[in-house]
Amino acid sequence: MELPWKRCALAAALLLPALLTSPSAHAAAHDPVLFVHGWNGSASNWNTMISRFRADGRPDDHLRAFSYDTAKSNATTAEVVRAEVDRLLAATGAAKVDVLTHSMGGLSSRYYARNLGGDAKIDQWVSLGGPNHGTRSANTCFQTSCTEMRVGSNFLTALNSGDETPGAPDYGTWWSSCDGVIDPPDSTVLSGARNTRTACISHSALLTDATVYGQVRDYVNR
Repeated sequence: MELPWKRCALAAALLLPALLTSPSAHAAAHDPVLFVHGWNGSASNWNTMISRFRADGRPDDHLRAFSYDTAKSNATTAEVVRAEVDRLLAATGAAKVDVLTHSMGGLSSRYYARNLGGDAKIDQWVSLGGPNHGTRSANTCFQTSCTEMRVGSNFLTALNSGDETPGAPDYGTWWSSCDGVIDPPDSTVLSGARNTRTACISHSALLTDATVYGQVRDYVNR
């Protein structure tokens, strides 16, 4: 005759491995993610990607997108990024965050990593179509942030001087030859980063393309 307590012990033994390897438990073990949008964008630009992370088991409190004034200098926005990183770390109890950026969002977050101590708080950093070496499309707009995105600007010259991928973070970039906004499109590529050329997709499609999402997810889940 099997005793009740033995049946309970057997059930617990069978259930424990499933709990330890469930997608939700595995996803929660990863760093929280901060999403930084680009020029003239908003937090809603990340809705598709955030929904995919959520479907893959990431807790809501580990996924943070925010909006900011894109007309201001990227150095000013870097202070906002620093505050958002600290807020996310405090809310989750994590030691580091992963930072996912689109377009101009890569510049403020790189400034944060390089000049404001962010390299100690970022695990993986991702640039989707970032104007890391400038874009000719910024020649026709005149806000401070736009002039900083111009090829050869003082801001980019300082940001890229020496080591383009400083400190402890792992840097990854994704760029498309059909970007249409970043000109030249390989401006996104950084020395010292893992640089991935995507299929022929548009600048905004970098935010929603399923293949790009899968690659980015696997990159930050390492």
